[in-house]
Amino acid sequence: MRLIIYTGKGGVGKTSTSAATAYRLSELGYRTILMSTDSAHSVGDSLDIEIGKDVMTVKENLDVLEVDVIHEMKNNWTEVQEYISALMLSQGMGEISADEMAIFPGMEMIAALFYVNKFEKEGRYDVIVMDTAPTGETLRLLSFPDITNWYIDRVFGVVKRFIGLARATVGKMMDVPLPSKEVLDSLEILKDNMEEVRELMEDPKRTTVRLVLNPERMVIKETMRAYTYLSLFNKNVEALIVNRVLPEEAGEGSYFKDKLEEQGRYMQMIHEAFDPMEIKTCTYMPTEMRGIDMLKDMAREIYGDEDPCTVYADESPMSMFTENGEDQIRLRMPFVDGSKVDLFRLDANSIMVQTGSQRRTIHLPDSLVDSEIIGAGFKDDKLIIRFKRE
Repeated sequence: MRLIIYTGKGGVGKTSTSAATAYRLSELGYRTILMSTDSAHSVGDSLDIEIGKDVMTVKENLDVLEVDVIHEMKNNWTEVQEYISALMLSQGMGEISADEMAIFPGMEMIAALFYVNKFEKEGRYDVIVMDTAPTGETLRLLSFPDITNWYIDRVFGVVKRFIGLARATVGKMMDVPLPSKEVLDSLEILKDNMEEVRELMEDPKRTTVRLVLNPERMVIKETMRAYTYLSLFNKNVEALIVNRVLPEEAGEGSYFKDKLEEQGRYMQMIHEAFDPMEIKTCTYMPTEMRGIDMLKDMAREIYGDEDPCTVYADESPMSMFTENGEDQIRLRMPFVDGSKVDLFRLDANSIMVQTGSQRRTIHLPDSLVDSEIIGAGFKDDKLIIRFKRE
């Protein structure tokens, strides 16, 4: 199964691009689902249809799903929601507020990743096209499997060992409810699902990210940061889609002449920053992007006769090498000043890399457990971390 993720700054045309891609794939015969993880849900607006809370068939080979966190909690996480609500009520919180607090941050992401794993196991689709929230939320989504497993590994085991004793002793003397076996089993299922979906999302031949942007300075800068952070989380960014590009004939009148010259400078800036990455442009800009006909025209503008399922680059941002008697982790980190990267050894099994507002925990392979970090530095936009085994 192929997973294509579209992200970028808010308002650059991610949803229209995602919908146009999904429609084109369905026309080519791929069993396709267009999935939105953006709580602002506008996929229905692009398709000009009303979308419910479950998977909906739009046409042959095209389904659509807008992930609704309240619906997911009520249908798939009842044990967890009931426990958190009971916990809040025991502390004097009102019933409505307790129910609201039971929907904790990140549930949209967990639900979306569960669907990805579910569709992968079922073999129901050839392609998932994922329309995501603006960049910051997407980074949280894509880093969720690593973060979730890190916390569950360290906390869940301890909780599970002591919960039986606590239920038999402390639980009888206090009003605070303890999590049931069903709640703990839900956490176990969560961990297993996150591990499976992490393997899929870090396969550069199957899962790729396409950054959507406009030829504007602030948007370009944010896209560069997004590329850096996505590489940090080992996600394969394979292409750029540049929307709202003025056609050359727009410069014939004086009104757009200056704008066209400005756009030319920004397009040069994009190429200088991202070449040789695949860069596609779209000059198709109707006043209101709604309905199948407009999406068909947009897909034709972006992809021409190409298959949108094409993987334009399949190199993983993170790789491991053994060279001159030492082991190396090489992590692509474009647009990064090496002096602004921090590296920490958390324990024998893991290290943490931080740059800007993002940090990633990297779990070391068994061969590097207890090894010594003997150096780190940058070469050709790659952070190279060197290890020496005992």
